Amino acid sequence: MKKIFSILVTALIFVLSCSSVPDLPPINNNPSGENGPKISVWATYPDRSYLFSAISPITFKQTTSTAPKITVDTTTHYQTMDGFGYSLTGGSAMLMNQKMTPSNRNALLKELFLTEQNGIGISYLRISIGASDLDAEVFSYDDLPAGETDVNLDHFSLDPDRVNLIPVLKEIVALNPNIKIMGSPWSAPKWMKSNNAVKGGSLKTEYYAAYAKYFVKYIQGMAAEGITIDAITIQNEPEHPGNTPSMTMTSAQQNEFIKSHLGPAFQAAGITTKIILFDHNCDNPGYPIAILNDPTTKAMVDGSAFHMYLGDISALTTVHNAHPDRNLYFTEQWTSGNGDFAGDLRWHVKTLIVGAPRNWSRNVLEWNLAADQNFNPHTNDGGCNLCQGALTINNASGAVSRNVSYYIIAHASKLVPAGSVRVGSNLVGNLHNVAYVTPSGKKVLIVVNDNNDAATFAIAYKNYTATTTLPGGAVATYYW
Repeated sequence: MKKIFSILVTALIFVLSCSSVPDLPPINNNPSGENGPKISVWATYPDRSYLFSAISPITFKQTTSTAPKITVDTTTHYQTMDGFGYSLTGGSAMLMNQKMTPSNRNALLKELFLTEQNGIGISYLRISIGASDLDAEVFSYDDLPAGETDVNLDHFSLDPDRVNLIPVLKEIVALNPNIKIMGSPWSAPKWMKSNNAVKGGSLKTEYYAAYAKYFVKYIQGMAAEGITIDAITIQNEPEHPGNTPSMTMTSAQQNEFIKSHLGPAFQAAGITTKIILFDHNCDNPGYPIAILNDPTTKAMVDGSAFHMYLGDISALTTVHNAHPDRNLYFTEQWTSGNGDFAGDLRWHVKTLIVGAPRNWSRNVLEWNLAADQNFNPHTNDGGCNLCQGALTINNASGAVSRNVSYYIIAHASKLVPAGSVRVGSNLVGNLHNVAYVTPSGKKVLIVVNDNNDAATFAIAYKNYTATTTLPGGAVATYYW
């Protein structure tokens, strides 16, 4: 009898050990609090005691909580995310390419663009088409002596970017072949412009066709280098002529350029790169709406892009409500070299990491990836002389330090890969938050405590709650 009993027990243990483990244990309303999944936590505190650091995990339990409750609702779906990252300016690429050893640069790029070990998994980059104001000098891909023109673009060449930008991009693409890259021009070649200058002026109508061809040759040239341009914006900050370089473009001019020239040129060349409108501040949602109201142009356009130097992030929802079948992007916000770590962390996460996706943006990009200890390089008379990179790369030693923008983006980029879907989560007081389900089915909740004092709150998911406390001004990413 003892032998039979032993055999039966052994068989039962074998059957139980072969059973599959469900994603969540069954609900049994155990009043003592049955444990559920563990939640991994990464935190950044305003006093820098934690800098996107893994801290003690918390555990879901089948108990109620009297604390304010953030409920993650994975049955409510919003937009799919394209990614999080930075602008890789020509200056950023120059510092990486010329001031770092190949082995140190490779280690840094792995940290930035992979997720293994300490990698933060950047999944989206914005680059300039021609020079931005964070290049050492101004250039286009078709610069000519004064008085000359080149409507056939016989002199078009990507050579200025083959010095630093393209080599660094090739290394990045080798690490992350799926990274999305957006190109944005700060100006057309000056011979195409009304003032024949790199700063200000507008695109002459007689060169609309030549400028459309300029975009086509750019995309084809980058493709020949093994670099896919996923999207382009028509003009960086078209309402701001003060940068060097820069160019103004009204909504009517942008509409005409796309409808009659760029859209047809892309179609004729078989180019599928997305066309994105505006690329400027949240104070003027009427600019992209006016263009999208033209059904011919709208059919050629993927969506609209925004910055947040003026206006309110809710402008993205204004555009979404007017044209819900077109996408939204957030493409630029700087941190100043004179800024405050705690204040920048709180504002950027609240407004951009949380606010932009909650207002339908498919990405969030900070400006910019790297500068040196003196906020160089930048152009003269209109280049940003206080733009702090996510990284500071010492221009003598090549040593790297990480600034507030690094941690702002890391809180999303490492754990919210491209293809993640934003899902429902409620705002509780000043606990601003956004939630996702990743392509692998993981759940992610990013919370910033926009209070000066610590806040205790509960995370609710299905029939589970987990109670935690976050210091004032702190940010945490919760992952289960």
